[in-house]
Amino acid sequence: MSGEKSNIETSLRRRMKLLRWTADEGLSQVREIAGELSKCLASGGAVFVCGNGGSASQAEHLAGELVGRFKKERDSLRVFALTADSAVVTALANDYGYDEVFSRQLNGMARRGDCLLALSTSGESKNIVKACETAKKKGARVFALTGQGGGTVGAVSEACLAVPDSDTARIQEIHLLAIHLICQLVEESMTSPATSRSGNV
Repeated sequence: MSGEKSNIETSLRRRMKLLRWTADEGLSQVREIAGELSKCLASGGAVFVCGNGGSASQAEHLAGELVGRFKKERDSLRVFALTADSAVVTALANDYGYDEVFSRQLNGMARRGDCLLALSTSGESKNIVKACETAKKKGARVFALTGQGGGTVGAVSEACLAVPDSDTARIQEIHLLAIHLICQLVEESMTSPATSRSGNV
């Protein structure tokens, strides 16, 4: 029992350390990503989001908050989770292979001026890397939430929040915080008086 308590306390201390890192160092990346997504949406572009496993649910969570609302009443925003359509995802996985499930969608939907927000705790998921590559080929801008070091996904992104930890659970906890901060910042930008008057951030 004492060993379990020690493990839990260690996990809590790691969480607290990562929270401090987010407030002290990671916040600038969060603000940059939110600002670029806001500009994209204000100019009529679309934001696509993707991830695997827990990151897939977080991608859908972000899309739900921005298509619906986070804290303020406003117009719905053009945000699409590439994980959400099970028929499309399973058909592409069956016909083209799982590495293509996001890139194939972006090949048909992404346009110049759109944005992709890619979630990968390792930064090395092949389908996420391919999604980033395809988005860039289509003229879309790429941003990312990853884990320690950023990996390939971080390297091909314009801005990346690379959580300085290698534990998937800890990374995803900070990703969820980042997602909520991004939603708040985007929503505030899209409902500001300047945006309402001019249509620009």
